[in-house]
Amino acid sequence: MTNDYQNKITYFSENTINGINPPEKFTYPFYYKPHPLAEIAATELQDYLEKKSEELDHNFGTTENKEDTAIGKMFGILVIEDTNGKLGYLSAFSGKMAGTNNHIKFVPPVFDMLTDNSFFLQGEKILSSINRQVKELEKNETYINLKQEFEELSKQSDEEISTSKKELKANKADRKELRKTQKPLLTEEEYSAFEADLIKQSLRDKHILNVLSGKWDERLAGKQSQINEFEDTINALKKERKEKSAALQQQLFEQYTFLNKHGVEKSLYTIFSETVFGKPPVAAGECATPKLLQYAFLNGLKPIAMAEFWWGASPKSDIRKHKQFYPACTGRCKPILKHMLEDIPTDEDPLLHNPGENKELETVYEDDSFIIVNKPAELLSVPGINIKDSVYTRLKVTFKTIEPLIIHRLDMATSGLLVVAKTKEAHKHIQMQFLKRTVNKRYTALLSKPIEENEGEINLPLRGDIDDRPRQLVCFEHGKKAITKWKVVERNENTAKVHFWPLTGRTHQLRMHAAHEMGLNAPIVGDDLYGTNDSRLHLHAAFLSFVHPVTKKLLKFEVKEEF
Repeated sequence: MTNDYQNKITYFSENTINGINPPEKFTYPFYYKPHPLAEIAATELQDYLEKKSEELDHNFGTTENKEDTAIGKMFGILVIEDTNGKLGYLSAFSGKMAGTNNHIKFVPPVFDMLTDNSFFLQGEKILSSINRQVKELEKNETYINLKQEFEELSKQSDEEISTSKKELKANKADRKELRKTQKPLLTEEEYSAFEADLIKQSLRDKHILNVLSGKWDERLAGKQSQINEFEDTINALKKERKEKSAALQQQLFEQYTFLNKHGVEKSLYTIFSETVFGKPPVAAGECATPKLLQYAFLNGLKPIAMAEFWWGASPKSDIRKHKQFYPACTGRCKPILKHMLEDIPTDEDPLLHNPGENKELETVYEDDSFIIVNKPAELLSVPGINIKDSVYTRLKVTFKTIEPLIIHRLDMATSGLLVVAKTKEAHKHIQMQFLKRTVNKRYTALLSKPIEENEGEINLPLRGDIDDRPRQLVCFEHGKKAITKWKVVERNENTAKVHFWPLTGRTHQLRMHAAHEMGLNAPIVGDDLYGTNDSRLHLHAAFLSFVHPVTKKLLKFEVKEEF
């Protein structure tokens, strides 16, 4: 038990939680609605952050001067029961804050790599020293001059040798012409002497070229040898840096050891060696929830419920809204929490249940080539890992002898028009129209707040978030092109209904373009990934037009949204 654990617990006022019963099971960290106790704790922590913002010495971006240096942060609370049965909560933040891990109200990290004279800081000093040496050598004036001289000599060498080769080729052509013209004019004895002289000329030309090439090879080799002295040292330092960095990282992984309720410890390295990742991702173990659970287990506190919320400016790539609750990340936290929550009863994963089970799949159009259905929200397009019920499986039962050929998909949460081919020919024909982007698609969405503009185009490249699938990120360096046209069709006091025309087909494209601050900055109502939960995701594939694979006629289909 740590000496100051009482200082880290904030106890609830009896009046505040009067009549609120603790949950029967711990929060499922990766998909949850905060328990009322967790909401109260989060509200109190947010009040604390507002009052103590200056003391925390961290620019969260909650004030007007938020642009350049603002860094929002994920905070977490853990509702606990202490050894006397009293309810309170612990607070934590992900990563470090204001360059340090130590703040009065917040639990410490699982391992504090920033402790004075820690092996990590010592290792960082060594790596920094190596980095300085590498940079100094790479910027060394003699080294730079040697490389420039080598480049100039190489160019001069190429020019002289090229000129010599051209002369050799011209001389050879001249000798060939002389043989042709002189042979009929000379006796056999005279021609034999003439030929011998031509051979001597040929050998002399080749010798001149070989001497020239050898001269340049020697000059260049001497210059390269001087360059190699620098580059051998640089490469040796880089190799040493790589080895020391890997060793330091490995040592760091071993220092991060996580407890569970039974007191069983597992290192970060051991935890991730049992996953498909093989090794921990960057910043694993620095998230709020693992910190909170570690502190609770160290001090004999019983975890009751958790919640995490974002505080401050949104990051440029991800979608994080001020004060909004978010699940724990899957990439960094899921393997750790699997160990830490072992044998702790948690709420069931709602993603294991099929919310579309009793929803009707309406047929909009059908002929011998394809069928168009109106997919209800929460029904999968194709079978998933845990849920098999889908448009595909239902049509397979309906068709009996025909294999449904899926041409395109809709997100599970999205409703609307979906076309499925009955023949390979129809599948190929319609799919090619999708690939060539000649299919006209229009979606209707209800945004969570009104927007001022009437229409426009969003161009924000997207890629998957490898640390928190299936979320997407805006990434101008590695993202794939994603373009959406939009138009407001209805305005209300607190919402706006828009039409979307996706000109590309990226994962979560419309949801990201709606929610991101560089897009419409207005998440779609019910978007539990990029906004807040509701009865459903208010996104509907309302219109679809394409050319019939057999009749070649342009077909148009429209089904109005139900929201």
